[in-house]
Amino acid sequence: MNGFSRRRVLMSAAATAVALRVGPAFGQSHAHGMFSHLHEPGFVDLPAEAEQQLSVDSPAPAAADQGRWLTRAALPLPRSEMAWATAWEGGLHLVGGYGEQRVDTAHHHVYLAAEDRWVVEAPLPRGGNHVGVVATEGKLYAVGGHQEQNRRPYADSFVRDLAGGAWRRIAPLPEACGAISMVALGGLIHAIGGAIGDTSQTKRSVDWHHVYDPSTDSWSPRAPLPVGRDHMGAVVVDDRIHVIAGRFDSARNNVDHHDVYLPAEDRWARRAPLPTPRSGHGAVLYRGRIFVMGGEEFVITRAADGTQTLGGTVFGQNESYDPSADRWESHAPMPTPRHGLGAAVVGDMIHVVGGGPVVGGRIQSAVHEAFTLG
Repeated sequence: MNGFSRRRVLMSAAATAVALRVGPAFGQSHAHGMFSHLHEPGFVDLPAEAEQQLSVDSPAPAAADQGRWLTRAALPLPRSEMAWATAWEGGLHLVGGYGEQRVDTAHHHVYLAAEDRWVVEAPLPRGGNHVGVVATEGKLYAVGGHQEQNRRPYADSFVRDLAGGAWRRIAPLPEACGAISMVALGGLIHAIGGAIGDTSQTKRSVDWHHVYDPSTDSWSPRAPLPVGRDHMGAVVVDDRIHVIAGRFDSARNNVDHHDVYLPAEDRWARRAPLPTPRSGHGAVLYRGRIFVMGGEEFVITRAADGTQTLGGTVFGQNESYDPSADRWESHAPMPTPRHGLGAAVVGDMIHVVGGGPVVGGRIQSAVHEAFTLG
């Protein structure tokens, strides 16, 4: 259906969808095969620190309609750091990311919402993590990404007909970059922000804003972000681009910034900040509101002997923004808090797929939960 080749069916839901609320059960967390380790083959249990790191309380006022979460068919294999997801005609697309003890996978999984099952589609010509993706006018674009764990970006960009066929190269990004926010607007594709650097010491966020024109296979510059950052959410509302939160150089430096791009004027304006600063979150437009869920924040502690330990917070907060009122509210939090996930709207649900249940890229998940309002 919907033009997908569906060469290989991987998984379908066997259980009736049950409403979930956040709690110690962690949603799908105890099901077999839900988690894997970046450096160890096979499946692992949910790490004990997941419960210690979770945060679900929002400072935003509670919405009258809290909504509910449902379980859906788990990913065929645990994955994270796909950057984000994109949807087209009833299918949700996830490309690249971490998985199977690699950080440069070329996986392309498609969720068919009407059938609650996953299929495998043509893999990316070049595997990577934090690949920018967007679907528009019957085509799927994959732009930039990282070769190593959140570093060593590349500029390669590709397009594929969503009806099927092979990926094709398009003009590369003007500058190599990963963790870019991607949206389509007015026949053009916007690539905003991102991260560069070949090592952890040289990594930094950028304020770049490039626009791709499919009719000419070319990129051109637009007004840069007011503050460079990466791992942001980006959503189009009424022909304007909302870019929300993210990090400056590191998840130790999360921001609550909410900037809106006005294309006719080629400028940015500031809107009400996200109540819970975070990065690596999902952001979607659903029923006229912007919903933001998940994300992470780093805290690095140094022992007396100089060794460092990575900790922090994994967010389950689910906050929505009303563009007409410039106001945020909070809704039922994610049953399984995660970051580096895929989030997209298919039908009347926000699907939140994969991601890491603890900070950093050590653990990947196959968890798939969907949110709907009453």
